[in-house]
Amino acid sequence: GRLNALGGARARAEPRAEAQAHQGRTRPTGPEWYQKSEESESEGNQPPLEPLASPRPPETPGSPALERDDAPLPEGDDAPPRPSVLDDAPLPEEETPEPRAICRHRHRCHTDCLEAPLSRAFQWLGWQVGAHPWIFLLAPLMLTAALGTGFLYLPEEEEEDLEEQYTPVGGPAKAERRIVQGHFTTNDSYRFSASRRSTEANFASLLVVSYSDSLLDPATFAEVSKLDGAVQELRVARENGSQIQYQQVCARYRALCVHPNPLLYAWQVDKTLNLSSISFPIYNHGGHPLYLTGFFGGRILGGSLGMGHLLLRAKAMRLLYYLKTEDPEDSVQSKQWLTHFLEQFTNITNTLALKKIEVVHFTSLSRQLEFQATSMTVIPVFHLAYVLIILFAVTSCFRFDCIRNKMCVAAFGVISAFLAVVSGFGLLLHIGVPFVIIVANSPFLILGVGVDDMFIMISAWHKTSLADDIPERMSNVYSKVAVSITITTITNILAFYTGVMSSFRSVQCFCIYTGTTLLFCYFYSITCFGAFMALDGKREVVCLRWLKKADAKRSSFKKFCCFPFGSVPDEHGTDVHPMNLFFRDHFGPFLTSSESKYFVVFIYVLYIISSIYGCFHVQEGLDLRNLASDDSYITPYFNVEEDYFSDYGPRVMVIVTKKVDYWNEDVRQKLENCIKIFEKNVYVDKNLTEFWLDAYVQYLKGNSQDPNDKNTFMNNIPDFLSNFPNFQHDINISSSNEIISSRGFIQTTNVSSSTKKKIMLFQLRRIAEDCQIPLIVYNQAFIYFDQYAAIIENTVRNVLVASAAMFIVSLLLIPYPFCSLWVTFAIGSVIVGVTGFMAFWKVNLDSISMINLVICIGCWFVEKILKDDSSGEPCSNLFKHYLQYVQKAVAERIPVEELSSWAMAKKSLKSLLDLDGHLENGFLKSRN
Repeated sequence: GRLNALGGARARAEPRAEAQAHQGRTRPTGPEWYQKSEESESEGNQPPLEPLASPRPPETPGSPALERDDAPLPEGDDAPPRPSVLDDAPLPEEETPEPRAICRHRHRCHTDCLEAPLSRAFQWLGWQVGAHPWIFLLAPLMLTAALGTGFLYLPEEEEEDLEEQYTPVGGPAKAERRIVQGHFTTNDSYRFSASRRSTEANFASLLVVSYSDSLLDPATFAEVSKLDGAVQELRVARENGSQIQYQQVCARYRALCVHPNPLLYAWQVDKTLNLSSISFPIYNHGGHPLYLTGFFGGRILGGSLGMGHLLLRAKAMRLLYYLKTEDPEDSVQSKQWLTHFLEQFTNITNTLALKKIEVVHFTSLSRQLEFQATSMTVIPVFHLAYVLIILFAVTSCFRFDCIRNKMCVAAFGVISAFLAVVSGFGLLLHIGVPFVIIVANSPFLILGVGVDDMFIMISAWHKTSLADDIPERMSNVYSKVAVSITITTITNILAFYTGVMSSFRSVQCFCIYTGTTLLFCYFYSITCFGAFMALDGKREVVCLRWLKKADAKRSSFKKFCCFPFGSVPDEHGTDVHPMNLFFRDHFGPFLTSSESKYFVVFIYVLYIISSIYGCFHVQEGLDLRNLASDDSYITPYFNVEEDYFSDYGPRVMVIVTKKVDYWNEDVRQKLENCIKIFEKNVYVDKNLTEFWLDAYVQYLKGNSQDPNDKNTFMNNIPDFLSNFPNFQHDINISSSNEIISSRGFIQTTNVSSSTKKKIMLFQLRRIAEDCQIPLIVYNQAFIYFDQYAAIIENTVRNVLVASAAMFIVSLLLIPYPFCSLWVTFAIGSVIVGVTGFMAFWKVNLDSISMINLVICIGCWFVEKILKDDSSGEPCSNLFKHYLQYVQKAVAERIPVEELSSWAMAKKSLKSLLDLDGHLENGFLKSRN
């Protein structure tokens, strides 16, 4: 049987060699050729020899004839250069006899069912592209022109809502906000309260840091007061000649603008105020309590004093200028004033020549403006990236061989990626998919994938023979690389479309745009770029003909056409890149040495241990500093805020959402117990709780009235609110004189990190759920805090779904299920490593880094599993080669290092025909 298989291999090789020797013989073309080649490939195919091997993809017609197995190998100076064993070694699986019954059960585990039919289909497509290149070139260009009209719908100068794009869709805080907006009102023109607002107000914030140890001295306060006066004197000139003053747009409490700092205002009114006897966090000034939480940072406290502790030192101070927000017209004027503030702030500080303090600033518009400014800086970088990639591609594809020089093809490959971006973006803009700023980064990724596919196709083209015609060479290229390009596109698209399940709008839009554009990039690679490569192949034929034919009259024209040199190349030779030689002859032997193996294992153990450690210390949530450029003014602002003002968190509403009998003592006791549980929480300061019900009960008792009587309780509320106007917006009374809902406030503390904010939010919501009274907790900052909990859930879900998709694809491509498990393990190792090292690199786990983790899965799988090192063949062939050579080494006691020798590989391949082998017998022989 083995002799018959060997004879069959020789019989099939001789006609192909004879066909190449007679150039005048007519070749079948088109579908007729494809049908004949498929029939010829199917004849005589036998099951593979080894239990874990699978048939090789069918050989394309016109490929060089196989060398005779018994032909002697030249030695010495006449020896041909050693090709890579995994690239060029012909495998004898299809000539091998039926394996023994002991291994038949393993064949049922083979799962590679797509490679062969896809290879035949792309073999036919490659023939069509080579035969009709102009059709495949012009059709994509016309499609790009049509879809490119979608850029007419690209939004211009439209503000992007950061809350909508970078906070979880359907987050709990957004539902809580709707409840607050439905039950409570605010009035920023007469009784403004920042903690009672359901949304963020317009504001400007200044953080003042003293150059000395403390700013609690009259000289420093005088300098801060000058700064405050300069800010409040800002005026915006309007087109109609009128001006917008600060007093017109400031949020008011009664008749006055809300003071930017209560203690500073008290000192401005009374310059004799003793700054060394200030109590914190509440200072009683003239019978009115001043809440100083959030206004002074870098504090050193002394003993108890009044309602707090003596404030010995304070390194930093905050000035908050709240502006009107509720009325649309007022909000527009407020934003105009804030824009003018940002433009003039540098001039203000330079004019004042501040000597005792350093000032950083921020406004409610800063996030949006800085994010847009940063996104605009991407455009010149995008242009530069395309120029550099074109230069790199042209340089990489430069050859001294004028026929195989592919500089123009490389440049068009980059252009092909650009056409994919225009088509993909244009199509989605036509459909109406929102274009968010983060999508502007997508072309960089598309460019990398497109250029990668280009290099693979060019590499496969270099391995074809110049003696073959263009359709045949194209069919050979497509049969080798189109399968891997197809599967890598599928894996990338699956990885990105996994992001559509994310709770973040920005991630959804980015993944839709990137996944769709990758599809166009793949389509243009196998049509438009392939057609251009076929046309360049015709240039090779013309140049080769001219170089062979001596013509002194056209020598200069020949040199121009066949730039850079005019030497005649070997028609049957192939191009081997020096980098391939380096990895084959130097890096490969070095890596397979025993010392290197131990060192690699040691490094991997350190890597995985440190990665697991880092995974438990990675911070969640989007850091606003990352939305701005490194030189942005908001970066030092957040640095100062983190250093001096991170101890106190937001003031949280505790809302009774339904009607309850507040006059019932049992109900009040239950509610009081819930408030006490809140106060016992480690993230709550129990001394700063504010609740109208406690004050109202004391008010009734002080007036000798019974708080347990319904009529008494309800009828005295108007008088109570007139005496305590702060609570007017905390009680929602219906027209039927029923309390529909009410709210109190607790002060959070010790929430400096994202992890603590997440834990605090979770614990407060859990307390509210467990309370016997229907409660919810809310603060406008919770809209952004929700991302801390959602990002973990989204990341884990997306990574698991993407990994499962990669595992399924690997099962379809790799004939060994056990290897697919190792692939999945490797993917998990990469994800753990990237996530763990994010903690060491100070990179937060947010919606943007979550995209990169998904990309890690797709790109790692693409580059390491599906693509060979040179031609782009699926790495399932690599598994086949590796297993066969290892089986031979085990059976004949051959050192593994010797398998890298080409002569050894040729001898091994010839001996494989006589090897009654499978893995079990190999191990048995090695033990004897």
